Amino acid sequence: DVFALQEAQLGFPPHWNRDPKTGTEAPLTFGKTLNYRDEQVVGDIKYLWEPNRHQELVTLAQAWRLTGEMRYAAGCRALLESWFEQCPYPLGPNWTSSLEHAVRLMNWSVAWQLLEGSPSPRPSPQGGEGVERLEPSPSRGEGVFAGADGQAFRGRWLDSIHQHCHFIAGHFSKHSSANNHLFGEYMGLFIGALMWPCWKESARWLETAQAGLEQEALKQNGPDGVNREQAIWYQHEVADMMLLCGLAGKVNGVAFPAAWWSRLETMLEFIAALMDVGGRVPMIGDSDDAVMVRFSREPGFNAYRSLLATGAVLFGRGDFARKAGTFDDKSRWLLGKKGVADFAGLVAQPSAAVAKRAFPEGGYYILGDRFDTPDEVRIVADAGPLGYLSIAAHGHADALAFTLSAGGREILVDPGTYAYHTQKKWRDYFRGTSAHNTVRVDGLDQSMIGGNFMWLKHARAWCEQWESDAGRDFFAGAHDGYRQLPDPVLHRRSLEFDKAARVLRVADTLECKGEHQVELFWHFAETCRIQVSGNEISAGCDGRAVCLAMPGLDWPPSVASGQETPPLGWVSRRFDQKCKCSSVVWAGKISGTTTLNTEIRLERHDS
Repeated sequence: DVFALQEAQLGFPPHWNRDPKTGTEAPLTFGKTLNYRDEQVVGDIKYLWEPNRHQELVTLAQAWRLTGEMRYAAGCRALLESWFEQCPYPLGPNWTSSLEHAVRLMNWSVAWQLLEGSPSPRPSPQGGEGVERLEPSPSRGEGVFAGADGQAFRGRWLDSIHQHCHFIAGHFSKHSSANNHLFGEYMGLFIGALMWPCWKESARWLETAQAGLEQEALKQNGPDGVNREQAIWYQHEVADMMLLCGLAGKVNGVAFPAAWWSRLETMLEFIAALMDVGGRVPMIGDSDDAVMVRFSREPGFNAYRSLLATGAVLFGRGDFARKAGTFDDKSRWLLGKKGVADFAGLVAQPSAAVAKRAFPEGGYYILGDRFDTPDEVRIVADAGPLGYLSIAAHGHADALAFTLSAGGREILVDPGTYAYHTQKKWRDYFRGTSAHNTVRVDGLDQSMIGGNFMWLKHARAWCEQWESDAGRDFFAGAHDGYRQLPDPVLHRRSLEFDKAARVLRVADTLECKGEHQVELFWHFAETCRIQVSGNEISAGCDGRAVCLAMPGLDWPPSVASGQETPPLGWVSRRFDQKCKCSSVVWAGKISGTTTLNTEIRLERHDS
């Protein structure tokens, strides 16, 4: 599968410079001058780049490693040889983005080790504690590197690896783009220099990359563990980059400092806090479904649970292990048999850690009750920044939005991302204010869009109060996104969850002097069935019942599902795929400072 293309017939080998979605063949012009954002020239660049990350090499190399059948190793070689031929340095769409080079190098590194040419062209120390090194099997010889022909192939591969490292080192993302792209580029250069220290530049590359990784890990991820992109999938991506680099360093005798590992642990704590009892994590901010290496092809693989499973063993965290539930295939490949045994022991440990629920620097607060039980209620409130750096590339205009799940069933959701470089109408909708469970004023987004990955004006959000005790959780926050209006509006929102009554009371105060059009949006999961009765909404959500009402307000609610113009009533679970859901809107006019109250009642579930 390539995103929305299910069981895509790419050919073996594929046309590496062709977008499989549109059929557009990108020209073999100088890569750094090729405008990969131009659909007329390259098609949908995400679809073109995805197969070129070479995650399929890892799958074939895993099959070779497990079976010893040469056809799998030969398949890897055929794909690589065709790539070298079709993608000559430095021409075409596969020589434009340093991040793409970096991800390809990471997959080449794993495939190289699994193919057993040797774990590395030089001897290196045995794996560090908790890390299992793959050793070549003498009975299988040198595999794809056997004989003069195999050595020639090995040389061609090494030549391309050197070109990749050279390209990355000369084209780091800078300034407003120095976000997860820069982190990924350091990852690729680190892996390239660490695993193939074959050239005079290798030591310098390794030093540069490790220093960059250590600096950016603390810069891009806050002390509370929240990645500053304000996009949860990128939280996963950056944590995975840190994990893979850290493990590669351990096995090759290159250590990262304690601060690196501590920051990674806090990042996993944040993921654990977001995750409901069903393993769902809110789709806050951008997501393109990217993974660094596709170690696992398990049905229902959960990337967040996998990180927690691996992290459980690395950090000795029984709470992570219980949250993960199982030790997945990716974790097995990374940590081996010892990891399996250690994980089982951690699951059995009595619970001691109290999960964090306030992440003040990132701006997220977790309200609810009976966490990690079948009767759980989990509310994730967002009072964080728009995104990272001046362009906030992967942030959404979602200030003061929240998500709600009960017993692991999603009720109120963040609808996701859907589009990146193409389909501007949908790109703008899914990251706009109307696609989130918050308030829109005068039909405008809280922040001003400047491009597919750029915001010109940023709403500033903050938490004003956070309290939690046995009877209730209370959050209050505000944002200034509508202070830019001729008649400035300050939006304040409070959430009060009464644990005994299972009632969430939402108060939206709009401080202003004049008249404004106001809309309150509520986006239900696609499994929810909605009924309107007067001024109330009843929803059945996968066995859970919820009722929304706005007492004392005479605005009639409207329901949209699969609406094209303007877009409303959609959820996107995967990149470039969307399905209909029910979005409820209360809309009307206010004059002067007004408070709008919403009451959300949850039916208790007998467990």
